[in-house]
Amino acid sequence: MIQYKLIYFDVRGLGEVSRQLFHLNGTPFEDIRIPRNYEDLWREFKKSTPFGQLPVLKIKDSISETEIEIPQSSAIGRYLAKKFGYSGKTPEEEAMVDAVIDQFKDFLVSQKQLTLAIRSKKSEDEIKRITDDVVNPAKKIYFEVLIKLLKNSPSGYLIGDNLTWADLQIADNLTTLKGFGLFVSSEEPILSAFHQKITNIPELRSYLDRRPLTML
Repeated sequence: MIQYKLIYFDVRGLGEVSRQLFHLNGTPFEDIRIPRNYEDLWREFKKSTPFGQLPVLKIKDSISETEIEIPQSSAIGRYLAKKFGYSGKTPEEEAMVDAVIDQFKDFLVSQKQLTLAIRSKKSEDEIKRITDDVVNPAKKIYFEVLIKLLKNSPSGYLIGDNLTWADLQIADNLTTLKGFGLFVSSEEPILSAFHQKITNIPELRSYLDRRPLTML
């Protein structure tokens, strides 16, 4: 029997899509959450991680007792998506799903500046400067790409006719941006319809209703 252990901080962040994949597939896993505010605990735990970062997915074969560790959120997400059937139906769809994930990560570089500014309690003026000068220009490009994909998709999914982990990643990011006041449903009807489509998937909804919503 294969046992899974996902280790991440006690926030949604970059571990969230992997959690969602487990829940969607109905696969049991140990959801270990490191309190972000416990700096001493994290510094000590960090030494045991493959790359000094989280998330980490531990996969153990209970019969052979062999265990491997997969670091990096995209590597974990891609592994679970392929294993559970959410990576795309063809090599071409898989490549486009990866492209959407890369586009998200490009935007995340800008979003992280805002996240860090809020977490470190920067002044309102500094947060506004980062929002106006860094995040909003990047968001404009990001949203244009997503809207173009959705306009060309009869299924309402970003890629192909079925749910992929790219849909999960983008929908979760939209939830985060909504919390920041950077995604207003009434101003983005196409993205809003997509967000509702994904977050209202019955197998996912029951998890989303009880999960912690903290991003920072």
